Amino acid sequence: MNIRALVAEAVGTFTLVGIGSLGVWTYVITTQGQGGPIYALLIIPFAFGLGLMAAIGIGGHVSGGHFNPAVTLAALFDGRLDWRNALGYVLAQLIGAFGASLALRLVSTVSLVSATVNQPGPTAELAFNAELNAFAIEALLTTVFVAVILTVTRKAPGQAIIVIPLTLVVIHFVGLFTSGASVNPARSLAPAVVSGTYDALWVYLTGPFVGSILGWGIYRFLTPPDEDEDDDEDLDEEDDEDLDDDFDDIVDDEVDEA
Repeated sequence: MNIRALVAEAVGTFTLVGIGSLGVWTYVITTQGQGGPIYALLIIPFAFGLGLMAAIGIGGHVSGGHFNPAVTLAALFDGRLDWRNALGYVLAQLIGAFGASLALRLVSTVSLVSATVNQPGPTAELAFNAELNAFAIEALLTTVFVAVILTVTRKAPGQAIIVIPLTLVVIHFVGLFTSGASVNPARSLAPAVVSGTYDALWVYLTGPFVGSILGWGIYRFLTPPDEDEDDDEDLDEEDDEDLDDDFDDIVDDEVDEA
């Protein structure tokens, strides 16, 4: 098990949850809880999206930049991780998420931490029906999120640091007032436990995992295994060309020195 990768997952999740939660605080404090939806959409989606960008910039090159148990589950299904490493990743993510929420609790009140807890939106008259709607929305949004992550990291890894955070921003734009736009069980569990707010928590511990499997299924249908092998061969050829170029440069330098 790669300890550096586990530390990267913990630090990255801490960064994502911490910056995103501080974005919620900014909204709550500056509006004293009375701000309109437009103001919320100008702050919260970008806080989580850019928080994810910062997390990827810090640890993405070490661990692959999951920072989300739902993403790790999809990577496990896709054969990018084995069970042992996947469990280690999830544990590290939970440590990072709880670390962020506990740190915020140390410098604030329980009510402020509670403000960062995901809750279903007013999509139905009955509370349970609203929770079912939030579950469906979380599953749908996670499906899109995971499909994007698996595709971009395989087909265009150099663009991942831009495409994936922007996808999370869009997810918050469309899901913030209907499900809370979690798409991340660790991000939902930590502030709920720290603040003691457990209402509808089941939605955020199940919906993203359902979406993870669906997202992996869509990715795998659109990207058959033989295409993955072709991509790996192309990358190997590029690496070989780079090595050849480096060798030629070394030889040329030695000839010049002689």
